[in-house]
Amino acid sequence: QVQLVESGGGLVQAGGSLRLSCAASGRTFSTFAMGWFRQAPGKEREFVSAISWSGGRTYYADSVKGRFTISRDIANNTVALQMNNLKPEDTAVYLCAAKKGIGVVYADGNYDSWGQGTQVTVSS
Repeated sequence: QVQLVESGGGLVQAGGSLRLSCAASGRTFSTFAMGWFRQAPGKEREFVSAISWSGGRTYYADSVKGRFTISRDIANNTVALQMNNLKPEDTAVYLCAAKKGIGVVYADGNYDSWGQGTQVTVSS
């Protein structure tokens, strides 16, 4: 099992930036990819971004492409999500997740471990 702890959320004005971080501990050697998902009130959880742990291949939802950047630090077992040009529609709880298998990275059902989430609020 992998334990995940997110940090870096907060309140920001539209057009601003935030950087989320996810610290992983436990059986991290079994991780195939790390992902970020988000869930807004009354909406389903949606894929935001993911990165393969070994090769560093990145994946983005169309809604954040060009604004968000995911990165990983293997030595410190952390994944970061740099969010620029934030919009009110980015407001949500952001969750970090880890997957061991090779299923598609944008499906939350393929992830094995989840963090508690961090709130991101973007004001207009």
